[in-house]
Amino acid sequence: MRQSRRASRMERHYTRGKKVPGFNLVSLMDIFTILVFFLLVNSSEVQKLPTTKVVSLPESTADVTPNESIVVMVTPEDILVENEVVAKVENFKDETTSAAAITALQSALIAQMDKQLVLVVDEDGKKRPPEVAVMADKSIPYNLLHKVMQAATAAGVEKVSLAVIQKVPEAG
Repeated sequence: MRQSRRASRMERHYTRGKKVPGFNLVSLMDIFTILVFFLLVNSSEVQKLPTTKVVSLPESTADVTPNESIVVMVTPEDILVENEVVAKVENFKDETTSAAAITALQSALIAQMDKQLVLVVDEDGKKRPPEVAVMADKSIPYNLLHKVMQAATAAGVEKVSLAVIQKVPEAG
């Protein structure tokens, strides 16, 4: 039996609302792309220092997160600025420290500060030189670290920090 026009139109109207809508993949991809970019931008909260098996860092209960900085690594044999060998440790160990070794470290730090694209701006809006993070092995004597930090301040660095592994403070 054939339906009237009105009956077929009413049937189409009632079946129209019962269909399951399909996913709009374009909108879904846009949302996921924005989510990925948001996570990438906000995931760089902690500065990642280069990991090496040559340097074992001391432990500390410090809870201050480091800022973006130039990394000076002091291994038992070499002093490296951003993974480039600058001087030998034996030149710094004796009391009559070689002026050439200190000058080489200073010039490497100045060259790295000139290379850095990101300028550090204080809360006042004043530009300042970037910070330096010194990664040194536990066995390195303090007088050697002191000479490295003096060379950094002589190069114009205002903030020098020591890299440590954060340990959980004992409850007591």
